Amino acid sequence: MSVTGTSLQNRALLGMLLMIFGLALYPLSDALIKHLMGSYPVTQTTFLRGMTRLIPLCIALFYQGGPQNILKSSYPGRHLVRLAVNLAYTYAFMYAFSIGTLTTVYTLSYTSSFFLILLSSWILGETVSKGRWIAVAVGMCGVMIALRPSWELFEWSALLILLGTFLGALNKVLMRRLAETEHSLAITIYPNLAMMLVTFPLLLGTWEAMPWKDWGLFGLVGILAAGGQYAIAQSLRFAEASSLAPLDYSTFFWVVALDYFWWQATPDLYTVVGAAIIVASNLYILYRSRK
Repeated sequence: MSVTGTSLQNRALLGMLLMIFGLALYPLSDALIKHLMGSYPVTQTTFLRGMTRLIPLCIALFYQGGPQNILKSSYPGRHLVRLAVNLAYTYAFMYAFSIGTLTTVYTLSYTSSFFLILLSSWILGETVSKGRWIAVAVGMCGVMIALRPSWELFEWSALLILLGTFLGALNKVLMRRLAETEHSLAITIYPNLAMMLVTFPLLLGTWEAMPWKDWGLFGLVGILAAGGQYAIAQSLRFAEASSLAPLDYSTFFWVVALDYFWWQATPDLYTVVGAAIIVASNLYILYRSRK
């Protein structure tokens, strides 16, 4: 293999590892958010989620060159389009978490791989191999076997989740395009800042006082989500969006772990079989990428 080929292979592998790490942080962050939504409205939790994520990102901003070097953009229009998509995507999922279970939301959100591969092919012009389509389809079968979604999922809340999933996939594709010219911190900071500015007027008259314990939980949510956002933004710099799509299934294991340790829900045989299929689909896509 040529030096150039080896370099591209290593970049793709690094991108996949960063994506897996970033995705691992999100289920824990979402579980904490769902817990806090039992006491606070969606607008307040959304605002604090953005604010607490922004704090560690701003600290990193000054260590990596300062605002003038990092936040300056060559394509402000692309940022504005992506910010609008990100706002709609975030609110769709925040409302979904407030009315549905963590398992339900994640079950339907795994359809993002289909949306991501379609959009990356259409918008970015990426070539999608038959192997990637097979990996996504096999992974979806594993999810359906493991979670066995019932007809109760297909309510209007399910449509909200599917809309959010489509917007989330579009958000990743737009991040991939921005990663060609923009700093990863800028790609991560702007949506949180926009979220705070848009949500702040909605807090007037609805803000509820919080104890220090909940402030600490929101702080933890911010650290986890900021780390996940930054890792995913970096991963899209090193690997194609369509090759990263099947890795979304890796969050399934964290959801199962949270159900077991937080809510004492023990995985059954269907869960184990589905997990094995999901692992196989991810290993296959990693193998094909190295080839």
